[in-house]
Amino acid sequence: MKVEVIHNKIHKIRGEKVMLDFDLAELYQTETKYLKRAVKANIKRFPKDFMFELTKEEFLRCNFSTSKRGGTRYMPFAFTEHGITMLAAVLNSDKAIEMNIAIVRAFISLKKLANKSLTTLNLIKELKERIDEHDTQLSSIYDAIENLLDKKTDEELKQKQWEERQRIGFKK
Repeated sequence: MKVEVIHNKIHKIRGEKVMLDFDLAELYQTETKYLKRAVKANIKRFPKDFMFELTKEEFLRCNFSTSKRGGTRYMPFAFTEHGITMLAAVLNSDKAIEMNIAIVRAFISLKKLANKSLTTLNLIKELKERIDEHDTQLSSIYDAIENLLDKKTDEELKQKQWEERQRIGFKK
């Protein structure tokens, strides 16, 4: 199974990256009701930070696909990375174990991507600070050059005025 397929099934709900029960059931090649039944039979393994049930508002806001009957009777469960790992213990089939490994790898690749993005963001911030510092330094240099040019222009003007002045006194 391609990691991209799994990435597309990972959603951000309540600030958590989660996968929904119907997506997991599809990946595990089982029906959603059997997955939910296994979870409910082992509910102690799924605390709130491992799994939660979506509200109707969350489900409608996220606009997920619905069943063939045009709606869902029960709101889906959302499993965090740890909840998905716990599913391996609950769904003890070779397919479930294989898919759990692929899903955990997908979550790991997302974390690596996020870390790369954070590193890139930090580098950009550092470069911006350097550019701001260089701008300040270049501005100081520009001002100094401008002052030198102004002094030189003033001296040249004074020299020209001195040479063009109306002379008084003894003339040849």
